[in-house]
Amino acid sequence: MTELLLRHFVRDYQDTQSPEVRERYGTLSGATGIVLNILLCAGKFIAGLLTGAVSVTADAFNNLSDAASSLVTLVGFRLAGQAADEDHPYGHGRMEYLAGLAVSAAILLVGVELAKGALEKILHPEAVRFSWLSVGILCASIAVKLWMYLFNKKLSRRISSAAMAATAADSLSDCVATGAVLLGLLVGHFAQVSIDGWVGVVVAAFVLRAGWEAAKDTVDPLLGKAPDPELVEGIRQTVLSHPEIAGVHDLMVHDYGPGHVMASLHAEVSIDADMAATHDVIDNVERELAEKFRLIATIHMDPIVTDDEHINAIRADILSLAQQLDPAMTLHDFRMTEGPSHTNLIFDVVVPRSCPLSDDEVRRELARLAREKDPKYLTVVQVDHPYTC
Repeated sequence: MTELLLRHFVRDYQDTQSPEVRERYGTLSGATGIVLNILLCAGKFIAGLLTGAVSVTADAFNNLSDAASSLVTLVGFRLAGQAADEDHPYGHGRMEYLAGLAVSAAILLVGVELAKGALEKILHPEAVRFSWLSVGILCASIAVKLWMYLFNKKLSRRISSAAMAATAADSLSDCVATGAVLLGLLVGHFAQVSIDGWVGVVVAAFVLRAGWEAAKDTVDPLLGKAPDPELVEGIRQTVLSHPEIAGVHDLMVHDYGPGHVMASLHAEVSIDADMAATHDVIDNVERELAEKFRLIATIHMDPIVTDDEHINAIRADILSLAQQLDPAMTLHDFRMTEGPSHTNLIFDVVVPRSCPLSDDEVRRELARLAREKDPKYLTVVQVDHPYTC
């Protein structure tokens, strides 16, 4: 069913990295959610009137809020698909994250209101009338919501969308919540035990949990979470596949929303190479990254000595000393100047954020270990920290 909808309503649906295609995915998800949730709200509202069950009516208003959330998702994807302009030179891709955050906030608000209504029902219980029509409506709702969960989950995986993942999580919580409402009706009818208010509390708890988890998934990219390790490794391997490039460091990935990603890095090249020819290689690498990963890459050339065995041996010694402090430490931009009384070792060390040592402690320990290796060594160290996983 999902494939059928994609083929009919999303042009070029397999090109999931395209901002235009992402917008069409969002439109399909939002429109589907609006139509189905309005129908479910109407059905449950009728069921609530027939039974007088607050849990059923609460579930109806939950679906109404879901329809509003789907509208927010649709608008968010539309806004995210707008082209860059003078005020937003990096595009509007983060509107998708904001749409997901708005959906999360709506879910949390509904959860609070449902909890208030359920507690009122517990304090002031009322008789619930049983109706097989209401049971049928609730069963149909569970089936529809389960399909919506699978539908939005599949779409979210295809385009890596936090907003759609939030919508899918909400649909799954609705399945459980409606199941609890159905159970309450059946228990009340066959066991003559009124648990309507308590079921309403369970519904509210599931809704609040779904809202909280969805909020976390949308806040992380807005705060600037670490990039996908597969993307980072793909960039590294692509750059290093060119024999003119000896190493990569200071790789940063800047996320301005799905389909709006920038990357910057330093590429180590031989100091003896022809700079014009090397610059041409760098240009080609930038274009290759743009085509392969749909991102804008900026590469800075770092000329280094690559064929001096003496310098390479000392660099290896210093790297082993650094990894005594933390096995994950790496070096780059290693340079050496020798004089009659001392030898300057100038380099950058990349310290993982999990390392317990401060930057100053890293410098002092490296200086101490280097002097123990050779009293003539003087270290000039720049401490860096990784911006990728």
